[in-house]
Formats: sequence, C-alpha cells, structure tokens
Amino acid sequence: MTSERRSPSSAAKDPNDEGVRLQKVLSQAGVASRRAAEEMIVEGRIEVNGEVVMELGRRVDPETAVIHVDGSRVMTNTNLTHLLLNKPAGILCTMSDDKGRPCIGDYLRERQGKLFHVGRLDQDTEGLLLITNDGELANRLMHPSYKVRKTYMAEVLGPIPKDLGQRLREGVELEDGPVKVDRFKLVDQNQNRALVEIVLHEGRKRIVRRLLKHVGHPVQRLVRTRIGDVQLTTERQGAIRPLNGQEVASLYKIVDM
Repeated sequence: MTSERRSPSSAAKDPNDEGVRLQKVLSQAGVASRRAAEEMIVEGRIEVNGEVVMELGRRVDPETAVIHVDGSRVMTNTNLTHLLLNKPAGILCTMSDDKGRPCIGDYLRERQGKLFHVGRLDQDTEGLLLITNDGELANRLMHPSYKVRKTYMAEVLGPIPKDLGQRLREGVELEDGPVKVDRFKLVDQNQNRALVEIVLHEGRKRIVRRLLKHVGHPVQRLVRTRIGDVQLTTERQGAIRPLNGQEVASLYKIVDM
C-alpha cells in the first residue's frame, strides 16, 4: 500500500505565509525603519485588528489590516485618499453643477477615483474642506454622536459685548433648536468690525451664520480653519494637499477607528 503524497499547491495554506511582514508594512508607512519596527513589535506597541502582536513573523494585508501604533491608527491602505481643500468663497460645495456654476468638483477633475466631500460649507463660506474616498471615516466625522469640533474665524459687525462669549457657551435658542459653542474668543476689534473665533461641534446648515445673526452680529466673512486637529496653514485659496499620516491618524482617533 503506497501513501499518496499531496502536492504543495494542494496543502492547506498557513495564513501566516500570506501578506507582507508587519515590520515591512510599518516601514513603508513611514512609522519607523524595519529594525526599529521590530523593536516596537517585541515591546508590544503594535496592534493588528485589535490584537497586540509581538511575533516578528506576523504577516498582514496592508489593504485591509487595521494597525495601531501606541494607540494611534497607521494608514497602510494605499487605495484610500485623504485631502484638504482650502475652498474659496463663491464655490458651490458639490462635485458637479447642472447650471455650470463653479464647484469643488472643478478642483478635482485630474484626480483618479470617486471622491466626495466630508460635510459641506455654504457657497459664501471659505476654508477647510476634507475630501476623501474613505466612507467609514467620512460617515463618522459627520455623525453628531462623535461631536467633532470645527473652528471658524468670523468677521462680524461689532462692537462685541463682554458677555457674548458666556452667552454663546451657555446656549441660545434658534428656530430649529438650541445651540451652544464649545469656545468663543474675541481676536480683534476695530470700530464697528470684529474678528472672532468660534469652536463648535454642531453640523446644522449655516449654523455659525445663523447663530451670530441671532445674537445681533451678522457675519461679513466666514472661514473654517480647523476640523479636529487638522488645520489650514499656508495653503492658498483653491489649493489642495494630501493629509499627512499624523493628520489622518488624528481623525481616526477622534472617531474611535
């Protein structure tokens, strides 16, 4: 009686033989050199899909694995795009317009794949807009339960009374319900104009404009400067740049991904 020898192709595959070595994935993601990544693995600082990994032979699929280093998400899926657009005033927050009006889609014509904006800015509001194809992240950033903070600089009619900040932090009643700000700061004031900074996690339509008009200080110019820890720096109006790894990780962190 002869035993039948199975060919290597018919043998069950060891899942640890598939994918890319974890230290290589971390190196390619810019986390550390392979040698430093190996030390981080041995020290128990790396999680893959919620599990601490300490063996150096671990292989992962960079397109699907959820990897955290010291609790911060590392972006390894090269198919995902995360962009910042400094939206100018007068641009519609839509990917296309059947009337041919200027829209943010005009700035993305040369980019591959289906992209969409995270939330929106009204036509006259300028500033930071996130563009992505990362649906899970986008949905969480827009969901009110995560209370993602957005920062705005508003030029308004003044003068600003000393108690306005306290009043806005305590909350005021609008036609669609109460609203209050997380922070309010008077940045500058000159005669009948003032520059104020407002931080809030509300996502209702034109909420900043409606709020300031309600308290008697209509907005003359409005710029969103920050979402979470991602902020405008030196980008000119209409400029687009990719988010860096630290910025992407910060967005994942505030929505528990």
